[in-house]
Parts: sequence; structure tokens; C-alpha cells
Amino acid sequence: MYNYHAFLIKYAEIGIKGKNRYLFEDALVGQVEKSLVKVEGHFKVFKQPGRVFVEAKGEFDFDGAVEALKRVFGIEYICPVYIVPSLDMDVIYKGVVDHIGEAYPDEHFTFKVLVKRANKDLAKTSPEIAAELGELLLSKYSDRLSVDVHNPDRFIRLEIRDRGYIYSDQIKGACGMPVGTAGKAMCLLSGGIDSPVSTYMIARRGVKVEAVYFHAPPYTSERAKQKVVDLAKIVARYTGTIKLHIVNFTDIQLSIYQKCPHDELTIIMRRYMMKIAEELAKKNDCLALVTGESIGQVASQTMQSLLTTNAVCTLPVYRPLIAFDKQDIVDISQKIDTFETSIQPYEDCCTIFVAKHPVTKPTLERIEKSEIKLNDNIDELYKKAIETEEIVICEAE
Repeated sequence: MYNYHAFLIKYAEIGIKGKNRYLFEDALVGQVEKSLVKVEGHFKVFKQPGRVFVEAKGEFDFDGAVEALKRVFGIEYICPVYIVPSLDMDVIYKGVVDHIGEAYPDEHFTFKVLVKRANKDLAKTSPEIAAELGELLLSKYSDRLSVDVHNPDRFIRLEIRDRGYIYSDQIKGACGMPVGTAGKAMCLLSGGIDSPVSTYMIARRGVKVEAVYFHAPPYTSERAKQKVVDLAKIVARYTGTIKLHIVNFTDIQLSIYQKCPHDELTIIMRRYMMKIAEELAKKNDCLALVTGESIGQVASQTMQSLLTTNAVCTLPVYRPLIAFDKQDIVDISQKIDTFETSIQPYEDCCTIFVAKHPVTKPTLERIEKSEIKLNDNIDELYKKAIETEEIVICEAE
């Protein structure tokens, strides 16, 4: 592989921001810097109008840098770039010709030259520069290169700014918005397939995330808890560090199981999970709750069930997967590497007390009437669950 020492970073949505665009650009620069901390090498990250650049100082792990940058939300394309440290057009032209010869010494391909002249002090226009470069490349490599302006095998791009930046490969990034530009939310995280995906997707919109997991020992094992920690660490590759709140939910579940109609167990348990998650969210300056629910996937995710669950919350509840079918969700989980961990056979607390015939069209009136049976001890159990939470700081590995 050609020995690149810099990347040109392209962003998409950030470009349509108005006067506060610089805030999003600065956030992206910060996220890029964080992503490269564990990559071998020393990097300088800086921005220019419409672009972010990463320059390596000396030798570095090229593949590791690309993989790290591919997980940064806000990046549309990662372009390995060759830099010509001059604004002399003869020097830049020579740099383009030499670069193509060295980067693709034996390849036969059609090409089209695209020029972006950000530096308007130059006398020649972008089309003029592109035409002259095309002629030079054809004269130098006529035995293996030819022009195709409609459907080329490769675009050869030149951006002229403070220097000349040459690139011809674009690696797809994660897109979205930089994490931290859209507030913070509390995600309900289980050991299943859906909730890690919903956490990933809300973070992709720029939301900083924390997470809460409801543990039910001895009905769920320590391995089930570790599975959720492992999932949080995988998702943290994209979101940054995740503060995971682990809540012991056993006593609340048992009380509900003993006192409430069994066909309503799932809904009532879910309502208490949402109550606890909301209290933790407010204590940690989160602006919303996030769940992995999808309409109709299970009994607790019908329109009626979701309405009944929402009734206990004052914060908004975001459901990034609400209109996805299961295969959509599985595809994303495989893409972000959570799938194999999610399908490990360790039960979470949601699956232990499942009713044989759960109610699918609950009414709020009926559920609230059933919850009255919990009044003798539920406040004490609720308070204990909050006060005994365990916090695990989950870093990407």
C-alpha cells in the first residue's frame, strides 16, 4: 500500500448548519482526537473550511487509524491524502503525476480529475486545472490510463487550500452527528439484540449516552450482568465512555409477581423500570430515555402497551427502532459487532418472569388498579433499588 501520512475528513450534515457550524466542527475535531488516542502514532487534527484534516507525525498504524475514524459519528468519508506543501502549480502538478504513478504503479484504469480550488488567489479556474492535469496524466501514463468523464473507474481529486491535497480513495464513515452535540440520554440496556442497537443509533444523532441495566439475582447470573457490560464496551467504540447503572430489581419483580395479575407482569415491571430509569436520568442530567422497542415485536410493544408504559414518565421516551423489523435490527447489530454477544444464552431479568399469556391491549386504568396491590411495600423497595445501584464505567476495548 502507498505510504499515506494524512487523511482528509469529509462531513455531511454539519455542512448545512448555519452560524453555529463551528461548534459542530469543533466537536468533530474533539471526537477524532479521542478516537486516535489508542492508535499507534502521533496525530495532529485541525480544521479548514468544510474539511477536517488528520496528519500523522512519523510512522503510524494506517489500518488502525482508519478503523478508529470509521467509528466517529459525523464523518461521511475518510480520504487518505497525499500533501504537496506548495502553492506553486508546477510543483502541485508534478506532485499529482508522481503520486498516481507511485500509488498505482501497475494498475490500468479510467479516470476523471476533479479539482476544488478553495484558494481563490490562484489565476486558473478549477476546470482549467483539471483539464491540464488530465493531459499530463495521459501523456505520462498513456499505456495504462484513459479518461472517462461519465463513468470512470477512479476519481482523481485535488483540493488546493494552503497546500495541495491529492486523493483518489474515499472510505465510508459512520455519518450522523458528533457525539455530545445533542444533549444526553439514559438508555435502557439489556442483554438482547435491540437495546444495544438503539443506543448506537441515538448516539449517531449526536446524543451522549448513559445506560441502565436491571439485574435480578439469583434469577439472573453474574454472567448475564457481564454480558451487558461487554455489550456496553462494544457500543462505547462508537459512543465514547458509557456510564452503566446496574439496578438490583429482584425484590420489585418478586413483589409484582406475588401480588399482581400474571398476564400484566410484563407491563407493570416495565413501568417500574421506566420510573427508576427516569429518576436516574434526572439525577445525571439526561434529557430523555431511550429504549429498543419496536411496534408489535412482543406483547409489551403494542401501541396500547407502549402508551401504558409511557404514562409513568415525564421525560420524553425515544425509540429509534420503533418502525424496524427484526431483520433490520439484526443487520445493524452485526455491522456494529454486538450480535454475537447479544445471542449468548444468558437470561436477563425481563425473560425470567414472563407470563404465558401476557395482555396485549392493556388500559392505563386497569394497570393502575392492579398496582394498588403493591402499595404496602413498593416505595421501600423502589428506594432501596435506587440507593443500591452499582456503577460500571464502560470503556471501548
